Amino acid sequence: MAVGAGLWRSLRAHQVYGANTDVGKTIVSTVLCRAVQQERRRAAFLKPVSTGALNDADDRHLAKFGEGTLTKCLYQFDEPVSPHIAAKQKAIPRDEDLLASIHQTLSGWAQSDIDFALVETAGGVHSPGPNGNSQADLYRPLRLPIVLVADSRLGGISSSISAYESLLLRGYDIQSVLLFRDDYYQNHEYLRDYFNKKSIPLVHLPVPPARPDAVDADSQRRDEESMAKYYGQVSRESEILRLLEEASLKNAERIQRLEEMAGRARDVIWYPFTQHQGMQAKDITVIDSAHDDFFQTFGSGSASSSDSALRPTFDGSASWWTQGLGHGNPDLSLSAAYAAGRYGHVMFAGAVHEPALALADRLLKTLDNPRFTKVFYTDNGSTGMEVAVKMGLRASCARYGWDASQEQISILGLKGSYHGDTIGVMDCSEPSTFNQKVEWYRGRGHWFDFPLVKMVNGTWKIEIPAELREDLGSDVEFESLGSVFDLERRLASDSGQRYKQYIRRTIEDLVQKQGMKFGALILEPVILGAGGMLFCDPLFQRCLTDVVRDHPELFAPDASAKSSPSWSGLPVIFDEVFTGLYRLGRPTSASFLSVHPDIAVNAKLLTGGLIPLCTTVASQEIFDTFSSPEKSDALLHGHSYTAHAVGCTVAVDSLRTMSDMQQNGAWDNYQADWQPTKSVAVSQSTPDVWSVWSQGLLQDLSRAASVESVFAIGTVLSISLLDSQGGGKFDRILQTQFLADIFPGYTSTAGKDLQQSLAAGGDQFNVHSRVLGNILYLMSSVTSKPESLREMEALLRSSLM
Repeated sequence: MAVGAGLWRSLRAHQVYGANTDVGKTIVSTVLCRAVQQERRRAAFLKPVSTGALNDADDRHLAKFGEGTLTKCLYQFDEPVSPHIAAKQKAIPRDEDLLASIHQTLSGWAQSDIDFALVETAGGVHSPGPNGNSQADLYRPLRLPIVLVADSRLGGISSSISAYESLLLRGYDIQSVLLFRDDYYQNHEYLRDYFNKKSIPLVHLPVPPARPDAVDADSQRRDEESMAKYYGQVSRESEILRLLEEASLKNAERIQRLEEMAGRARDVIWYPFTQHQGMQAKDITVIDSAHDDFFQTFGSGSASSSDSALRPTFDGSASWWTQGLGHGNPDLSLSAAYAAGRYGHVMFAGAVHEPALALADRLLKTLDNPRFTKVFYTDNGSTGMEVAVKMGLRASCARYGWDASQEQISILGLKGSYHGDTIGVMDCSEPSTFNQKVEWYRGRGHWFDFPLVKMVNGTWKIEIPAELREDLGSDVEFESLGSVFDLERRLASDSGQRYKQYIRRTIEDLVQKQGMKFGALILEPVILGAGGMLFCDPLFQRCLTDVVRDHPELFAPDASAKSSPSWSGLPVIFDEVFTGLYRLGRPTSASFLSVHPDIAVNAKLLTGGLIPLCTTVASQEIFDTFSSPEKSDALLHGHSYTAHAVGCTVAVDSLRTMSDMQQNGAWDNYQADWQPTKSVAVSQSTPDVWSVWSQGLLQDLSRAASVESVFAIGTVLSISLLDSQGGGKFDRILQTQFLADIFPGYTSTAGKDLQQSLAAGGDQFNVHSRVLGNILYLMSSVTSKPESLREMEALLRSSLM
């Protein structure tokens, strides 16, 4: 269940956290609410979870002394203990339900005459909620601005600063700090200086009257009288009134900043992959924050009638393919903070630090490739692929005695490939919209057209391009996606033999008749991402690799004599920047092909979506190619932030987390949904292939009148739409050129129409998505909640069926 962050135009809502238990949160709340009431404005107090006797309940205290403050408690437990203990004997609300109740309550107040609201937590910042989760994490989706009640007691300086840092680490805005004045410990003096440096106002309050020891009615009456007098005096103090005024201004300023952001961004920011001509402020998504799978977006419309300024928006591009473990993941944030505090950044050439070494070890274990021995660090997929190409071409030239300064050394690849925007790897892709106006682009290679995997009308099929059917045969249908990946069986099939014969003939023609020389085979395993979410027949990629490796004589007349325990024919480079590290449900996409590449590049999911980092991993023989007494023979490539300690630390934890999820059955339900039915005959070798998107969804969408085909694997869902203008399929070449986003002459609205429908959303949330030509794709994190995915599926069905 998605919950919007807490920001309303007409309601100033804050959350009250305590630096510890028994620091006076409820007294502070009463002072603030009473001050609002005295200003002839309406205040409200919400206690999500209360423990202990009803007579001592915080909401009742506010009702008694808040001078008309509206009060509400959502869940009351009798035991005066931590909520996670008190809830054991009761029906425990799910965290999502608790958050939804809070947001619904505040939204209702925003539509009434309530001007100011406080949501008070229980205990300290990390006191557990009903389900045992830290309150700092439990309430994070709401991201209400914080009133922190500091601790005036012995040790309170430490606990107060620790509470502040814990909240800051999770992306909260701490707007004010209050505590009681203690002239002996004088914590207020120290903390005032500390928070003033951070531009956070601190107000210290007089100590409230001590509670009487006696419990008789007279003592209780005098206690109530003294507290009423205390509240009457303190709530009128100028510092309290000024604090409330500042809170009102900050709320208005926050909304104003959000209102201005799109216009300012249009004026000063140059966006990637964007044609700016005609771009308007309304075309820019304003993101206030993000948590789990959701952005909190401003001005994206709302399905409710409240004046909430923010709406949860499902991050359907997984933040452009990098998101793995959810936005605002507190564990990864803590890892990053630890590494930043321990190292910051330290230079890496000729040095080593623990995070870099630990990540190299963890990555080699994760990739499970017996060829790999060396890890080279860069900062993003494009630069990582630059390194891979340098490695591969040097190895080929060294083996075959070629001089790259005198002759062109090209690469073999697939049509629609995309390996980044740096000049070297741009030349490893065929001419396209990406590079046609890049002045240095030359295009050095041959790119095979290939069969596509897709579901059409409820049936999985391999679609052969029309121009290749004479060589490769007709389309082939399959009973399950797993059977498409049963390569050990398919290699012996007619398709396998045809593929190999066609690939070998093509290479022979290119080398012998056209005189081309190839230095590497570069593949994006399984899915070609930016080319249009093209799902390549895995058998074709396997056959291409096998032909290259089994026939070194294709690439040089005496190549057969130059054997090696490592690579053969050409170095095989796998670009797993997009498809690697559990994006498709496995640690590597190479495993789908049962191929061990000589070089592989991983980036996007490496750090779980938190920080840029890339690795290029290579075999020992590739590494040895660069070893000589000459400095010029070394791999002279590097970055200022090579092996960034923060990124390496986060990556180790990210890989460990995803591995643990695989081992502990976190995806079992998804995998069970994708098991072939009993009526489908499968061989023992049929691999386990699954997706977080349900088989039922694919069956339904593939039969929709507006859908040409669909596929899903791992966290990826791709929907190929029919041309809404002509009713026919899009041209394959147009599909691979990303024209919907970056070429203004592209006229089809098929993908855009669906994109706009998802952007409108439903009752729970709307969806941010990306379009590639006539392809609309969606991606989730590996931690996405099933209920969010099923809601997404409902939106897709309502939009397409």
